[in-house]
Amino acid sequence: MATNKEVPSAENPEKLLNLKATGPKKWAAGIPAVIAALSDVMEEGIPFRGTGALFVMNQKGGFDCSSCAWPDPDDDRSVVGEYCENGAKALAEEATNKKVTAEFFAQNSVIDLANLTDFEIGKKGRLTEPMYLSKGATHYQPISWDGAFAKIAEHLNALESPHDAVFYTSGRTSNETSFLYQLFAKEFGTNNMPDCSNMCHESSGSALRPTIGIGKGTVTLEDFYDTDLIVIIGHNPGTNAPRMMSALEKGKKGGAKIIAINPLPEAGLMAFRNPQEVKGIIGTGAQLADLYLPVKINGDMALLKAFEMLLLEAEKNAPGQVLDNDFITASTVGFNEFTKQFKDYQLEKLAADSGITVADIRLAADMLANNKRIIFCWGMGLTQQPNGVEMIREIVNICLMKGSIGKPGAGVCPVRGHSNVQGNRTMMIDEKPTQKQLDRLRDVFGFEPPREHGYDVVNAIKAIHAGKVKVFFGMGGNFISATPDTTYTAEALRKLKLSVHVSIKLNRSHLVHGEEALILPTLSRSDKDMVNGELQFISTENSMGVVQSSKGILKPVSDQLINETHIVCRMAIATLGGRSVVDWKRYMNSYDDIRDVIEKSIPGFDNYNKRVREKGGFYLPNGARDGKFITEKFGDKAPFTITELPINILADDEYMMATTRTHDQFNTTIYGLEDRYRGIKNERRVVFMNQKDMDKAGYVEGEKVDLFNYDDGIERIARLFVVVPYPIPERNTVTYFPETNVLVSINNVVGESNMPAAKFVRMKIRKHESPV
Repeated sequence: MATNKEVPSAENPEKLLNLKATGPKKWAAGIPAVIAALSDVMEEGIPFRGTGALFVMNQKGGFDCSSCAWPDPDDDRSVVGEYCENGAKALAEEATNKKVTAEFFAQNSVIDLANLTDFEIGKKGRLTEPMYLSKGATHYQPISWDGAFAKIAEHLNALESPHDAVFYTSGRTSNETSFLYQLFAKEFGTNNMPDCSNMCHESSGSALRPTIGIGKGTVTLEDFYDTDLIVIIGHNPGTNAPRMMSALEKGKKGGAKIIAINPLPEAGLMAFRNPQEVKGIIGTGAQLADLYLPVKINGDMALLKAFEMLLLEAEKNAPGQVLDNDFITASTVGFNEFTKQFKDYQLEKLAADSGITVADIRLAADMLANNKRIIFCWGMGLTQQPNGVEMIREIVNICLMKGSIGKPGAGVCPVRGHSNVQGNRTMMIDEKPTQKQLDRLRDVFGFEPPREHGYDVVNAIKAIHAGKVKVFFGMGGNFISATPDTTYTAEALRKLKLSVHVSIKLNRSHLVHGEEALILPTLSRSDKDMVNGELQFISTENSMGVVQSSKGILKPVSDQLINETHIVCRMAIATLGGRSVVDWKRYMNSYDDIRDVIEKSIPGFDNYNKRVREKGGFYLPNGARDGKFITEKFGDKAPFTITELPINILADDEYMMATTRTHDQFNTTIYGLEDRYRGIKNERRVVFMNQKDMDKAGYVEGEKVDLFNYDDGIERIARLFVVVPYPIPERNTVTYFPETNVLVSINNVVGESNMPAAKFVRMKIRKHESPV
């Protein structure tokens, strides 16, 4: 059997820090969140620069937070602040005066930097000038911008086929840059455009487009304020979208009930202490979840089917009182076929598969039955399971049964992560663009774009590993730390002829590189973006389809930084030269011109330049929000979907593992070493286990263990973790990413969406042994 160990680095240590484990907290935010937010600003040494920027972030006319995609209020925003703890931490790292200069790279080899932790790497500061690593070199050296673009052009033009290049996108990239970036890739000749959506919410789009006609959520923030029931499944708002808790609190004040479904009892699901209210400072705050259901990992499907079975039973007992039969008749297809499956299910068996008692399932089903306006929210706890697409369609089934979609206070809400990941996809950052999209680009620009689908993230990694891809261009992000099967992916990236990363800070992807490598520093969201002496703004789309402007206010840390649109345009000019039919110089110098051509190319952006300048921006069209379900196969009807119930059998010595982030983390960015709400401090290499599992295996709290996965006949090892007892379902475990990405097989993917199934990893645990 082959062995696949971790990439050598300080992420694989032989000693641990001073772990302190105090158990899960029962509420989120409050004064501790305020202190944590401000302390990061102070630690970066920017009390005035950072604090001043906080009061502008997420305000109308200010700049958009580079962290999560939760929407800003349409009405007046808080003068105290429209940011959360993690948003403040993200800003602190952007606004820092610490600099990573050419001198820094001269003093630190790639190997030296690789031996640092991700936390240590990220704290080095802002990149200040383009850097180049030549073949066989040990240190990055400075290179001019012209030299960098010439190097990129040399490699791209030497390829046998345009499909030998991959153009990756991170969710922080603006609408304007995203549009130009995909335009360049298509004119170059490829749809190889993997993006971070391929790792987080691709499952949501794959589930929603065929069922409701749009791959986005259907609710607005206002819907949360006036609804009957909010169901949060596979999502931790306290850490992943902290400002969501304010919306939940407002909904509770309006009379809404909340059901929380998650393997871990996350503090942000239970209670919220609003630091902008007296009650949140000196009182008990707001209770959130009225009912908490600790579902097993991948037990969600059984739970959702149990809900449906009980809703049908309740409708049978009280015809016309539970389901919206008029809606079902007028707006859906396939209901009768859908109902037939339940003769094969037994409630007790569904309860056992889900890990939830029959009594609690009945309580939740009663809440669904007795309320008409229901919002379902989900995160990667669903999307990163092998049947994540099918489970989201099961959620849609419940909404269709209740007629709880396409009306105020009701609908679906995939809680997306990075701040413009939804905007990226709207701008056609997509490895599978539609023929209509490509036709429109052809008509606007006059070239024939490639029609064949490109590589998503998983297929891109496989293609790189197989030697089919020679050039990787990353527009933001930290690819090696975000992706699965770390050793396999690292082996792939080291086979590249050229790797290029557009970044604001140093990260591990700069250190796991191709034969040659470039680091191109760019402006952050909070930086002033000056073009021809004029302050510019860019635009983004939040998770509820609002397009808004974002204008930075901070002086950049270096005069050698250029914005991302300049990077794309100069790369295009250098690479395509006279064979291009696109006026790249025009777009390089005018965001307004970019927005004008977006208006011509993408539906919904009428009067883009005018409407984006309005305070609060504008909503994009959303037929499903308005009760219009235009699907490819069923016209104006939303189909019910019949899904399979998974069969999960673990060997006696196996556990099911899900990866998650800490509270001191956003995506792959590590802000600190405290997972405050879960009671973990000073350590990231922990494995949360049920106490009964620990007793059975003979482990005690603090035991040092190694973790193993054997998918594909390969032994994958993550060494030296600490066992922490936690209230989690038996035979389930939770660990942090990216530390355990090494255990996630490149072939462990979600059906249809092809996302890494990082919330469903079979794992074995053994007492730690030092490697020979």
